[in-house]
Amino acid sequence: MTESSRPSAAPLPPRVPPAPPPPPMMHPPRAATSNGVPIAATQQMTSPMQHSQAGTAHPGMPTMISTPAANPTGIAAPTMVSSSAGAAPVASPGHRPAPPPVAPPARPQAKPTNGSPSLAEIVRIAFDKGYSDVHLGVGEVPRFRDRGEIALTEWPETDRDTFFSWLQEILSDEEIRRFEENLDFDGATQYEFARVRINIFDSLHGPAMVLRLIPMKILTIEQLNLPPVFKDVCHYHKGLILITGPTGSGKSTTMAAMVDYMNKEMPKHIITIEDPIEFVHRSKKALIKHREVGINTLKFENALKASLREDPDVILVGEMRDKETVNTALKAAQTGHLVMGTLHTNSAVKTIERILQLYEPDQQAPIRVSLAESMVAVIAQGLCRTTDGKRAAFHDILINTDAIKDYIRRGDLDEVEALIPRCTFDGMCTMNQSLYKLYEAGRITEETALEMSPKPNEMAQMLRGRV
Repeated sequence: MTESSRPSAAPLPPRVPPAPPPPPMMHPPRAATSNGVPIAATQQMTSPMQHSQAGTAHPGMPTMISTPAANPTGIAAPTMVSSSAGAAPVASPGHRPAPPPVAPPARPQAKPTNGSPSLAEIVRIAFDKGYSDVHLGVGEVPRFRDRGEIALTEWPETDRDTFFSWLQEILSDEEIRRFEENLDFDGATQYEFARVRINIFDSLHGPAMVLRLIPMKILTIEQLNLPPVFKDVCHYHKGLILITGPTGSGKSTTMAAMVDYMNKEMPKHIITIEDPIEFVHRSKKALIKHREVGINTLKFENALKASLREDPDVILVGEMRDKETVNTALKAAQTGHLVMGTLHTNSAVKTIERILQLYEPDQQAPIRVSLAESMVAVIAQGLCRTTDGKRAAFHDILINTDAIKDYIRRGDLDEVEALIPRCTFDGMCTMNQSLYKLYEAGRITEETALEMSPKPNEMAQMLRGRV
């Protein structure tokens, strides 16, 4: 059969050509590049507002500008590739403006709302009247510490808004947030006339705080009427000097007077480690460096260990709180440094007992040897109200003589206590002897002597001339 004689078949449907691929720039956003540099990072089209402000761009032509920093509004404009490239607009891969930060809860205004004065005014009043502490708390009337006694004020009870307005005067928002999280805060601030140690805490009725006023002027040993032995121990080149006593007994004031004496008289390098820094010394004959725990160092023991490599002559430790600090202090005292520290004990002999109690029984023997070899003096201090309305210090002073060393090595602390009153020539004395001197000078009454005495029966016999 020939080709022409075949029956004609039905025509096939026309073949549809495949759709052309989309232009390259229509793919999922991919930054165009020029010489390896993303075009989107270097080319932007100004907004209509920018056209009107510039006044030089042609309405039909996209104006190319530099980086997003040139946008005065601070908002990134949509990015276009140059029209000559025939590319479609793509989204900018650059940084988008961050969402606005969530505003913290509104705090009370920084002004008392109940008619009370500002915190600065309260501190100023306390300073002018010679008060040592300020007590403030929600639901309580502000109070002062007047020479050992609490004194009321006529201001109204403190509400929460007023309390937080006082906090805003002395703390940052971050510090207030930290207090709200931890429910405790320790710190310090400074006014023109005084430094203030701050302790804030939570209580049943609400937050409260205690402010300890620290005078800017450091009193001398003479002004404090301290015994001459305080100067004598400052001349030691190495060893351990401990100033002890209950809270508010003037330990920091006494230690500051001793440091001030060394600062004026001795060319030494003195490093203080405190929490917080209380008395601030300016270097005179001595070079003094202050370090505050929590700001200039993280821990007492860390700063104490580091101080051994900082070429010190004298190291002042604000408080010897634990075994690690005591170990490092003893090591520093044994390696040629004079170490000064504080403890919360009521007598010189109890101070030694307190240190030994930090250790296990099998560890106490070598610690007694270390104490006997390194200790210079232990000074226990108290404060009593005088007849003129002021306060005077009385002391229990232990000087580490050869006899004392021998008793400490053997652990005969009772013998040490019995030896102290008989060694007045070396500068030692008991608290009863110190109180009796104040009574003889007419500075305290018989009642005060009996009240402040650690051994009232012995004190009574001394007052009656039987001892």
